Amino acid sequence: MAKVLWRTEVRHLDRLPRSGPVIVVANHVGIADGPLLHGVIPRGSHFLIGGHMMEGLLGRILRVAQQIKVEGGGRQALAQAYEVLKRGDVVGVFPEGTRGGGTAESVHGGAAWLALRTRAPVVPVAILGTRLPGESVSAWPELRRRMLMDFGEATSLDTPQELKGRARQDWADQRVGEILRDHLAAVLPTTDLELPRDDPRAERAANEAQEAE
Repeated sequence: MAKVLWRTEVRHLDRLPRSGPVIVVANHVGIADGPLLHGVIPRGSHFLIGGHMMEGLLGRILRVAQQIKVEGGGRQALAQAYEVLKRGDVVGVFPEGTRGGGTAESVHGGAAWLALRTRAPVVPVAILGTRLPGESVSAWPELRRRMLMDFGEATSLDTPQELKGRARQDWADQRVGEILRDHLAAVLPTTDLELPRDDPRAERAANEAQEAE
């Protein structure tokens, strides 16, 4: 997919540890992000995938690839991801939780929760080109489009010892967001590819709310 269907440039893959548990976090702009990132990682990887993606042909492919289905509050998915990390493998998370502008301004806490409990390092990945401004978040990119996946440095969460409980989790949530945003900020000036920044789902929801009024 990365090299035949599309023209994907993969940078700094050597920054991904070749052994041991790793949590890969990436910004999320389009439907191709997950399959592409899973494909370029040179180790077996298990991504947390929304249950709605586990339907039909794509769902069968994801299940065969041993991806992790997220349902409800996601507790069962996190428990599965925890076991993957404990055995020394790779877990992938899109902490924004849904496809959108890809700026990672708001992230969920699953990746941070896993990092705190397994001490696995976090590797950020900047994804660019899988969706352009104005395109649907559910549309596959046209053939041979140029894309970029840039891997950042592996970073451990060195939590301040005085933080406990909810404060510790809140700090970790913020830190994971910072790691991903800082990497995106470093990558964007190195390419002419841009984030779509628009969020079609949020815009559609806002329009529906206005119409309901």
